Amino acid sequence: MDSREVHRQVILAEQAFRSGDEQLAESLLHPVVAVDPGNSKANELLAYIAGNRGQLDLALERYKTATASPDASAEAFYYLGTIYLGRKLYPQAIAVLERALEIAGDFFEGLHDFGAALAGEGEYERALRVFEKARAMNPGSYELHYNVAKTLDGLKRHADALGCYERALAINPGSAEAWADRAAALSDLRRYDEALASCNKAVGIKADSDYLYGGWLHMKMLLCDWSGLEEAFGSLGSRIMAGRKLSSPFPMLATPVSPAAQRKCAEVYVEDKFPARAVPAFDRAPSARDRIRIGYFSADFRNHATSYLMAELFEKHDRSKFEVIGFSFGPHAADGMRRRLESGFDGFHDVRDRTDRQIAELSRTLGIHIAVDLKGLTDDARPGVFAFRAAPVQAGYLGYPGTMGASYIDYMIADPVVIPPERRAGYSEKIAYLPDSYQVNGSGRKTSDRTFTRAELGLPPAGFVFACFNNNYKITPEVFDIWMRLLSSVPGSVLWLFEGNRTASLNLRKEAGSRGVRPDRLVFAPRMDLGDHLARHRAADLFLDTFHYNAHTTASDALWAGLPVLTCLGETFAGRVAASLLNAVGLPDLVSRSAAQYETLALDLAGHPEKLAALKARLAQNKLAYPLFDTARFAGNIEALYSKMWQRHCAGLAPEHIELPSSRTD
Repeated sequence: MDSREVHRQVILAEQAFRSGDEQLAESLLHPVVAVDPGNSKANELLAYIAGNRGQLDLALERYKTATASPDASAEAFYYLGTIYLGRKLYPQAIAVLERALEIAGDFFEGLHDFGAALAGEGEYERALRVFEKARAMNPGSYELHYNVAKTLDGLKRHADALGCYERALAINPGSAEAWADRAAALSDLRRYDEALASCNKAVGIKADSDYLYGGWLHMKMLLCDWSGLEEAFGSLGSRIMAGRKLSSPFPMLATPVSPAAQRKCAEVYVEDKFPARAVPAFDRAPSARDRIRIGYFSADFRNHATSYLMAELFEKHDRSKFEVIGFSFGPHAADGMRRRLESGFDGFHDVRDRTDRQIAELSRTLGIHIAVDLKGLTDDARPGVFAFRAAPVQAGYLGYPGTMGASYIDYMIADPVVIPPERRAGYSEKIAYLPDSYQVNGSGRKTSDRTFTRAELGLPPAGFVFACFNNNYKITPEVFDIWMRLLSSVPGSVLWLFEGNRTASLNLRKEAGSRGVRPDRLVFAPRMDLGDHLARHRAADLFLDTFHYNAHTTASDALWAGLPVLTCLGETFAGRVAASLLNAVGLPDLVSRSAAQYETLALDLAGHPEKLAALKARLAQNKLAYPLFDTARFAGNIEALYSKMWQRHCAGLAPEHIELPSSRTD
């Protein structure tokens, strides 16, 4: 077959394809590629046919061959880009879609998909500029307005995103995904009532949309709207274990699902959203003699609970053995904590405008040995950074009390209370055990000198004060039933709760009334500066913990302020944290093993002021003598873990569970 015959065959094949006769087109094209394997148009047409049949792997290879030719068409580049985009191979999609636009000039589909690829790679500002060009060509596109909204969400411009969701929904009001993502933006703006309404719209359209159910359930729990909660809890575990994309992992922490279900939920989510990426090997052979370079990654290097806990640790790291680098991908902050942190690190990098890939590449360039993720799967987390292997060893710590379910997180830093050895199967990571509590605590929390009157705090002039300053979504009917029985049994007592949002407060008072307790016996504490918040703990008598998701920083705040915390040991990491803290401050007798024991202990302490006074005296005595607030001891322990992680890596050994002997001298 000479070149003229090849050309004639391709023309005939194209005519057959356009008339809908793919079988004839294919029969004409195979002889062409047999004699001219690199023929661009023939491979392009065969790629179209393979794509129409769902043979995307074959289509991908055909398009790659087609675009390798100097005379490749814009269409070949464009359709190759759509396959890369569908597979979340964003850098490849960006390259070929940009080439399609260079050849053909701007066209709507090319601009739209190019913007989507840029947004997928985290190049949000550039994506918006491309989307703006696309909008000039087709202002009535639902997909465009939706993707602009998602991109604005990526920039944390949630208020701006709302307007784009509204425009998208005006075009396509039947889009469950737009209603669901609009709900997430409203939630980020703390407009929870509107968020739940938007979730309800999404559920009504397509209840099985990916991750919708978990978002809807979490929104109800934020508002303490417990209608249908028991039925929802009853089916969660089995639905998750079936591999369904039921929820993002975080909302499940406050529910009664098992560690196995939490792991399955995380694995499904991470594989879908943040799969491991192909990355080059690290350049040089590791040496155990190196000063270990630790990279701490967070969005919370500012006035935030994580930084209050960790700032002193950063300062106390042994600089003769460790170099400590901070990577901040959260909002810019000019507060006192940010200034302290920037001074406390050996190097500090504001990387909020960089993509996940770029952050990982920076970390690799700086020679970080161990990357410590302080966010996990919480709001503003960047798991994608670790999917690109920011360091040879990667560990999760503090910010997320559950498994990441990610193959690229080697270790989870914990303690034997939050993850007993027999419960390791619920975690994809190897467990690196600290000997006391896993939770670091600065020893310099500053409590204000302000002395609040009970009236200033909205408390009655007399009567026992049960307190719980946990987030409202952690409160479930099971523990609330106990609290109401306690109020009924202790005359004049009140329950002092954190006021997360007005609707939750109204719903909790309504729930109290339905249980025969006057609604005004629930008192709500508004947000307050940390020093004043610590000071107001003096007005409480006993902190009552929630079950599935305990008090974490909230518990250590209470203990630092001298307020005993009563907890019930749960099944998961999130439900065992308060027990870890109480053990580390020498108050294990405040850890109950059942809901019944929890209720009995609370009632006993409320009825015996001398027992409660003895507990407070013991807490005051233990606070600085036990490990919980001993930051120097904690620093030595976590450094020992880091050293063992690095030694294993340098020896060519895979990650394995690590334990340290107890450091207690008490």
